[in-house]
This record gives sequence, C-alpha cells and structure tokens, in this order.
Amino acid sequence: MSVRALVIAAGGANYGSLREACRRLGVETELSDDPARVAAATHVILPGVGAAAPAMDALRARGLDRALRELGRPLLGICLGMQLLYERSAEGDVAGLGLLRGCVRRLPAAPRWPHMGWTTLAPRSADHPLLRGIGRDDWFYFVHGYAADDGDATLAAAEHGARFAAVVARGNVHGAQFHPEKSAAAGRRLLANFFGL
Repeated sequence: MSVRALVIAAGGANYGSLREACRRLGVETELSDDPARVAAATHVILPGVGAAAPAMDALRARGLDRALRELGRPLLGICLGMQLLYERSAEGDVAGLGLLRGCVRRLPAAPRWPHMGWTTLAPRSADHPLLRGIGRDDWFYFVHGYAADDGDATLAAAEHGARFAAVVARGNVHGAQFHPEKSAAAGRRLLANFFGL
C-alpha cells in the first residue's frame, strides 16, 4: 500500500518543518482541514503548537474531532497534538478527543518551566514498531509545559520534574510529546516507523 499522508491544518503549527521532514523520508504530505480528506488518507498527523482549549475549538469547528475519533488508519499526535488525544487537559480544563485514557497536567516548575530542550527516553516497550531502532541513547527535542500522565498507553517515558508519557500507542492511535521533525536522526526514525505502520 502506498502512503497517502495528511497533516491536519487546524492552526498554530509549524507545518513547513514537519512536511519537510516527511519529504526527506520520501513521503509527500497533504495539508488539509477537510474531514473527507482526513478519512481518505492512509496516515494522519495531528501537530500542535499553542494551548489545548483553542486547539480543540478549532478541531470541533471543522468537524475534525469526529473525523479523528472515527479514523481507522494510523494517527500520530505530535506535542500538543498528542495531548489532545487524551480525555482531558488541565490547560484550560478542556475535554480532549478521548482516544487515550488519562489526563494532561502542568509540569512542575522545577527544574524549570516549560520543559525546553533535548531529553532521552526510557523505553518501556522497545518491541513496538513505532520504537524500532530507537533506544535509551537517542535524544529528542521537547518544548512543552504540559504532559500526559505516564499510563497504560505509554511506550516510552521521559523526566522533567516528574515522569511523563513521551511516546504512546493504543490501536491505531500514536503520540510523541517531542518534535520528531526537530529531533535529527532519531526523530526521522520515529516518523519512518510511523509511515511503516
């Protein structure tokens, strides 16, 4: 099956760097906020920069919340996009998509807030296809002040004042709290693994 990847355009994200990272893997992406186009894609990426409440408002206004809940194809949420996969976010006390169980909470102020910079992962399920070729010595670039609880969907955790979910998966739903498009070779590996699902 050939990959027909779509990046959801719901506002507030740097689509250019993500689409360029995909292109370097040989995957051309479509940028769209049309639920019908989302349903037709083989792989869907939900990026996010900003705050949870306006991001969910944008998804609901376009009918993308329902399209994502009904999606049977591989879905990857990135940064805020991953947080929106959960039931609820403390950032604005807003309901998320509910595709993953758990809540997104504010990270502790110590050592500093927000968490910004390079961090390694503690893989919990290295045999999952999304983490193929990724290990404890790989570094990933994070920029976030909120994070999901380390729960039953967690494939890899990270630490910044508290332990949080860094890579998650359940069924067709996947998430990365870091920015794979800004995480050099390790980030490209995760994107390539996603497109192989």
